[in-house]
Amino acid sequence: MIETRKKLLQELAAKNGTPLFVVDHEILRNNFKEFREKLPDVQPYFAVKSNSNPAIIKTMFDLGSSFDVASIYEFKLVYKNIETWPDKERQDFIWDKIIYANTIKPFKVLTKLNPYKILVTFDNIEELKKIKQHAPDVGLILRIRVPNTGSMVELSSKFGAHPGEAVDLIAEAIGMGLDVEGISFHVGSQCNNFDNYLQGLNFAHSILKEAALRNFEIGFTDKEGKKKKVLDIGGGFPVKYTPDVKSFSALAKKLNLEIKRLFGKDNIQVIAEPGRFMVATACTLVTKIIGKSIRDGKTCYYLDDGVYHTFSGQVYDHQYYPLHAFKAGELKLCATFGPTCDAFDTISLADELPEDLQIDDLLYAENIGAYTLASATDFNGFPVAKVAHINRENI
Repeated sequence: MIETRKKLLQELAAKNGTPLFVVDHEILRNNFKEFREKLPDVQPYFAVKSNSNPAIIKTMFDLGSSFDVASIYEFKLVYKNIETWPDKERQDFIWDKIIYANTIKPFKVLTKLNPYKILVTFDNIEELKKIKQHAPDVGLILRIRVPNTGSMVELSSKFGAHPGEAVDLIAEAIGMGLDVEGISFHVGSQCNNFDNYLQGLNFAHSILKEAALRNFEIGFTDKEGKKKKVLDIGGGFPVKYTPDVKSFSALAKKLNLEIKRLFGKDNIQVIAEPGRFMVATACTLVTKIIGKSIRDGKTCYYLDDGVYHTFSGQVYDHQYYPLHAFKAGELKLCATFGPTCDAFDTISLADELPEDLQIDDLLYAENIGAYTLASATDFNGFPVAKVAHINRENI
């Protein structure tokens, strides 16, 4: 990290206190731009679950992003940006720019979603029955199960219909008088095995082909009166936390070629659900040393943030966020712990830090924007990190 950046982080911490979660909106904009440039035919639906901070959602909204929501709460966060629009414009945005990508939805949620005619995902017959009863006007996307091998977070054990059952589920939906608009899949979060995407694309192609052979009408009519099918390739786009992570550029090249090969002559609207890719590198945590000890010859630092808070991503997301000192010094293996009265609140037993740091000194962790603050709690009475925003100038 460059010195001017370090100075800014320290100034923000002095002004706002710690722990402090710093969001750089310039990086958000750059990440969105990179996605659009490298996957020009794929519309990004920002996965709100990755970081639901309203200011982040506003920046994504201003950039022209669509949105992937998975709860009424997340839907309302996006809706706040359009609530003053005229009715038709507001409805068109919801219809065109939001997908409710949670395959399981309570009755009351379906009832609330139905008036908006929003896109929703499903993957089983029982969900179809619920949708028929409580939300018959929504558009349907069938989520299929695809390999998640090599992904940091596996999703296929919980979500997605077996590809062999897909066309029969489409038939059930159409038989109920419901509108099936397309297919979706998810290769797992932080995917480092690009074959998962290619297999997903081939599964989707085969399913749509079989559905057409069986004369099942799938798709929607766009504003120009053309019939199109939705192909949702999900998320999982890799962030280069470490040098061994494959590049997004390499993945984008493969996706562009395979989508063109399989669907080039079809009327397909391809969408995706990037979350981590957009926010991970845009955020930095600044935390303070509140205690220090030597245990079994190792220097131990106790911080005002831990695994029940911003570092929750280490537990739920299986991602390690190395801590760095603002002060220079010879690096040694040190232990870092969170503030709670729980031994589980261990950040790392092997962070590389100077041993001569003192209480009140600051540390920072980079690339900590995704699935961290989103899953933070106030366990033991310790509040979640404050949030500071930089580079929020208008688009």
